[in-house]
Amino acid sequence: MTLNKTVEIYTDGACSGNPGPGGWAAVLIYGEKIKEIADFKDSTTNNQMELTAIIKGLSALKAPCLVNLYSDSAYCINAINQGWLKKWQSNGWRSSSGSVKNQELWNELITLLEIHQVTFIKVKGHSDNYYNNRADFLATNQIPNRY
Repeated sequence: MTLNKTVEIYTDGACSGNPGPGGWAAVLIYGEKIKEIADFKDSTTNNQMELTAIIKGLSALKAPCLVNLYSDSAYCINAINQGWLKKWQSNGWRSSSGSVKNQELWNELITLLEIHQVTFIKVKGHSDNYYNNRADFLATNQIPNRY
């Protein structure tokens, strides 16, 4: 696989109620170029929006890339960096607490991880990281636009 470029992606998901209406956003940065994408879902959960933001961010890439992906979601980052996702797969999508939620989204992410070389980086939410705050703003603002 030839990796054409290094891209930074900042993602965030938001939900009003859990479940409830939600929004997701991704900020993609390549050199001086910045692309922002965001959308809304009527009924979802916070974890689904966090995962969707990552999936949509990676899906927006037009060629295989090296990606530094930043998220404030411990759920998403730990699933990758602490090996939960691989354990869930090898255990037939079972965790110590039962059936793993959001399997369809995890499978979409697995497919994208076969295309891109992604480093997952945990950032502190609502701190001084400009692009994380921008992703949070975009995701959160998807919700009131529909109600």
